[in-house]
Amino acid sequence: MHINKIFTLILVFLLLGIGYLFSGQRPNIVVIVCDDLNDSIEGMGGHPQAITPNINRLIESGIRFTNAASNSPICGPSRASLWTGIHPVNTGMYGGDQQRNRWHNNKNIKGKKTLFETLIDGGYQSFATGKIFHNGHEKDSIYVNKNGDIGYGSRPNFGPYPNNGESDVKTKRQGVLPPWWSEEKRQMGSRPYDGFGPVQDVKGYGENWKWTMAYYGDTWEYREGHNRDLMPDEIHAKEAEEFLAMKFDKPYFLTIGFSRPHSPWYAPKEFFDMFPIDEIELAPNLSNDLDDCAKILFNNKDLAQPWGFSKYQRYINMSKGEKDMLKEWTQAYLACVAFVDAQVGKVLDAIEKREDSNNTLIIFTSDHGYHMGEKDYIFKLTPWEESVRIPFVVVGPNVNPGKICDNPISLVDLFPTCLDYASVKPSHNLDGYSLRSLLEDSDEGKWAGPNSSLSVIGSRKKVELNIPASYKDQHLSLRSKSYRYILCNNGEEELYDHTVDPNEWNNLINESSYKSVIFSMRKELKTSLEKLLK
Repeated sequence: MHINKIFTLILVFLLLGIGYLFSGQRPNIVVIVCDDLNDSIEGMGGHPQAITPNINRLIESGIRFTNAASNSPICGPSRASLWTGIHPVNTGMYGGDQQRNRWHNNKNIKGKKTLFETLIDGGYQSFATGKIFHNGHEKDSIYVNKNGDIGYGSRPNFGPYPNNGESDVKTKRQGVLPPWWSEEKRQMGSRPYDGFGPVQDVKGYGENWKWTMAYYGDTWEYREGHNRDLMPDEIHAKEAEEFLAMKFDKPYFLTIGFSRPHSPWYAPKEFFDMFPIDEIELAPNLSNDLDDCAKILFNNKDLAQPWGFSKYQRYINMSKGEKDMLKEWTQAYLACVAFVDAQVGKVLDAIEKREDSNNTLIIFTSDHGYHMGEKDYIFKLTPWEESVRIPFVVVGPNVNPGKICDNPISLVDLFPTCLDYASVKPSHNLDGYSLRSLLEDSDEGKWAGPNSSLSVIGSRKKVELNIPASYKDQHLSLRSKSYRYILCNNGEEELYDHTVDPNEWNNLINESSYKSVIFSMRKELKTSLEKLLK
């Protein structure tokens, strides 16, 4: 054989071998988690006016899960479960005194390796920035590789807040309601979390007015237009970009936690301009919707943090016209969603610039949903759809692009999914299931996970510091493809048929025609609990 032909064959085999090796490489993993983001993104069927072109880029390139759930729809418990892979039923964390009940002091979690530590031990380069765990629950060491380099970027912050020069010594937040509100509205509002509006110059309202950052009280400077300090989420996006510009000799695990659209709802003016106030549509709201709901939830306000009803009523009371304050708040929420979408776009652009971009698994999600006035409520921590349902989008190698999956999944499935793609084994038992078969195979019957997702909503039962609480004292919410079944701790029940009632306006628990469904959902709840508690 001619020497040139031999050389050509050798070269072909080498190239095939390199291609084979690359196709078998473990993927990079990027997780983007937003705070308080409900289904108000394009392609999720939430608020019809949402503008999220960058998240939509992900949806078009991967799979959107339209029936994904938070396992406990409040920041601390949700994130503790997400990053340890242990369901709240087994962590005993549901939202009671969540500021002091920190995940790493909980005896059911303490000593369990997080997803970050597990992937680092498995050979991944790690970096995280922003709100990953609940504020104050961070442990920087869990993000750092053994050689100590990189690890954790900027801490989370809900700022900036407008401030009139007063110092709130008790909370250190130093935030007050915006000066452009009337004095009457400012007297009715709750400081500082009811505040919202476009970032702007506040010096014109008085020489003492300035912007400050939450927790630290540091001055945040607005000069004019884009001539201002970066907002926290912009800093997190920037740090992610800087990390993605680096070269590594191993796969990387990047986690970005964006604070928006968490309150207070401040964002640059251009994002408010995207939603003209006279065109704003309010979330679906049915008069007397709560009449057929469990009385313990809204009469007794038996929720660990029950102020969603009062927050809604405050905005109604502050309105002069036809719910005009609620429209302004809705505009602010949508503006903050659009703002965080822009930060997601920066991260996606940085990923696409890398040579290994095609070998990157990207997961976009939120820690829980958020009511926008449905059921006379503005907050999270309810057993209903808008609180529990979350966006969940996955893009990556061999992931079917443009697919829609309505299979019930939940945040606890993220941990085993990442380990499956990373070829890393967990150091403790995980309560979720890898989504890989749903991502790569159109046959949903091959998924090993359950037919429903279980969420636990914390009640106002007394909670002991660092002592896991019983799930029996909480409220349970079970979601299948077609139904939501709710069991409260006093035995009250709710059932909603999502095939005909996506707004959960009609509680069917006493409907004789749904007896078989009720029996089936009760049985499914019992089975789900037994599997988790085994």
